Amino acid sequence: MSEKITESEKKYRPNVAAVIVSPEYPFKCKIFIAQRSDIADAWQFPQGGIDEGESPNDALLRELKEEIGTKKIEIVAEYPDWLFYDFPSKIASEKMYPYDGQKQKYFLVRLKKSAKLDIKTKHPEFTDYKFINADEVLDYITHFKKPVYKKVLEYFKKEGYL
Repeated sequence: MSEKITESEKKYRPNVAAVIVSPEYPFKCKIFIAQRSDIADAWQFPQGGIDEGESPNDALLRELKEEIGTKKIEIVAEYPDWLFYDFPSKIASEKMYPYDGQKQKYFLVRLKKSAKLDIKTKHPEFTDYKFINADEVLDYITHFKKPVYKKVLEYFKKEGYL
């Protein structure tokens, strides 16, 4: 008989995520999403792990440089809490072991006009990207991330940022 793991026994990977708006923000509110290179038809915001001893802000800048080729951004707002989600079992066991999911700190950031995006980085995580309207984001996002994305986007809308 297998024992069920409780929430408090799960191991979550510390992570940052960026809701990126175009340089035209706030006059034009288009949000960046990118298509993952390892999962067909999976789109997401740039995100990545926080290294030991690294602050969420430092991890944000490092991850953006690693994933989209630039850290030329301005932080507009930060989601006030850490958000958690569980990986589907196959991802947890095959790709992200020993983690059951991620705990994420979300930032709303605006690209600077001088930013040059380049997803063909040293270790490409994305094959394509686009800027879309905020109300279209959830149409692209993989099922297990949707509740967190919905919560983050609703918060930034309620606070008047989107």
